[in-house]
Amino acid sequence: MMETIAAEGPPVGRGSDFARLSERVRAAGLLGGRARYYACRIGLVAAAYVGAWAVFVLLGDSWYQMIVAFALAVVFAQVALVAHDLAHRQVFKSRRRAEIAGLIAGNLGIGMSYGWWMDKHTRHHANPNHPDDDPDVAPDILVWSTEQARASRGIPRFMGRIQAYLFFPLLLLEGINLHVASVRALRRRRIRHRGTELVLLATHLLAYSALVFGTLPIGKALLFVAIHQGVFGLYLGCTFAPNHKGMPMPGENLDFLRKQVLTSRDVTGGRIVDVVLGGLNHQIEHHLFPSMAAPNLRRAKPIVRDFCAEIGVPYREAGLVSSYKMALKHLHRVGAPLRKG
Repeated sequence: MMETIAAEGPPVGRGSDFARLSERVRAAGLLGGRARYYACRIGLVAAAYVGAWAVFVLLGDSWYQMIVAFALAVVFAQVALVAHDLAHRQVFKSRRRAEIAGLIAGNLGIGMSYGWWMDKHTRHHANPNHPDDDPDVAPDILVWSTEQARASRGIPRFMGRIQAYLFFPLLLLEGINLHVASVRALRRRRIRHRGTELVLLATHLLAYSALVFGTLPIGKALLFVAIHQGVFGLYLGCTFAPNHKGMPMPGENLDFLRKQVLTSRDVTGGRIVDVVLGGLNHQIEHHLFPSMAAPNLRRAKPIVRDFCAEIGVPYREAGLVSSYKMALKHLHRVGAPLRKG
C-alpha cells in the first residue's frame, strides 16, 4: 500500500514556511531568468533536430537509418523537455511567447498537443501523487495503490499482477500514446487555440509519415517508426518515472511546501544527469519553484535541503538506478492483492 501522509494536528505556523524558503532562494538570485542558457540549449536542440532529419534524407534507403531513428528519439525527448520548460515559463515570462514556442516545439516538432499536456501537467503539479486529482497516478493500465488494485477491473486488474515486470516494456508505447492522447484531446473543444493546435499537429503527422514512408520501403519504414517512437517513449518515461513513483500520497492539512516535498524524490548525479533528465532530477526544487530556470535548480538544492532539515521535513533523494528500483518495488507491492485473488 502506498503510504498516505497527513499533518498531525493543525498546521500551526506552517503557512510561513514556504515564504521563508522563498526569501532565501530569492536572496540567492535563483528566481531570475537564464536567457543565455536557454538560447544555447534551444539552439543546440534545434540544430540536432534539423541535423538528424538532414542525415535521414541524405542516407535514403539504408539500414543505417535505424541508428538515425535512435538518435531522433533522443532529440525528440529533448524537444519535449524544452516544451516542458516553456510550459512553466522558465524560458519566457510572457504567456503569449511561451505558448507560441510551446506550440511549435510540441505540436509541430514532436506531434504532442501542447495544450493537452500543459493542462495535464498543471493538475499534476497542483496535487502530486493525489489518487483523485493527479492524472499521473490515475488507474489506467497500471495501478498505483492497493486501493486502486482492489477496485480495478479488466485490463488494469490483469496487468496489475505483473505490472512491475511490464513497466519498462510498456514505456516503449508511450511515444505512440502521446500522439493518440493528443488527437483525442483535440477532438474536444475545451483546448485553447484548438484550431491552431490541430493544424500544427496534422502538419507534423503528415510530414513525418510522408518523409519516412516516402524515403524507406515499407518494412524499413515500419521498423524505423518502431525504434524511433519506442525509444522516444522509453526515454520520456525514464525521465519522469523516478520523480514520484513509490512516494507517499498526500493526506489532509498539508501546506504547499510539505505537499510538494513529501511526494517528490530528487535523483542524485552530476551535470550529465542534469542534461539527460532536463533538470527534472531536481524534482523537489522544481515542484516548489516550477518557474525556476532549469540550471538554477541544482544551486537551489542545498538551500531547500538545509531548510527542510531545519523544519523537520524529510527530504528524499536517491541515485538514478536506485530510484527505478524503488518505483518497481512499489508497483510490485501494490499489485499484491491481485496476485492473491
